[in-house]
Amino acid sequence: MESQKVDLFILTNGKHFESHQVSQLRDRLLALDDSKWPIIQTLQFKDPTTSLIVSILGGGLGIDRFLIGDTGLGIAKLLTCGGVGIWTIVDWFLIQGATREKNMLKIQLFLL
Repeated sequence: MESQKVDLFILTNGKHFESHQVSQLRDRLLALDDSKWPIIQTLQFKDPTTSLIVSILGGGLGIDRFLIGDTGLGIAKLLTCGGVGIWTIVDWFLIQGATREKNMLKIQLFLL
């Protein structure tokens, strides 16, 4: 039964994490105490695809960084107009990974 809950969670939320982290996450979830499951199941993760779309449309204003919780970087992008456009273009390639990393940090807080 435990394995089925974990597999369903991974199937539902796997796209929110890096592929190399999924097996480690599965192992940690299998070892998780049942009392923490309701909290884990209610966590909401940022969608990397949404972050990419926001980055393409509003990355020059730092909206993508604000969306994933990087307030400092969002302010820096806003004040520099996306690093005069260069930072904006670089973020088109990095924002999905940054979003997945933030999601992993979020779930790790509850797995400790």
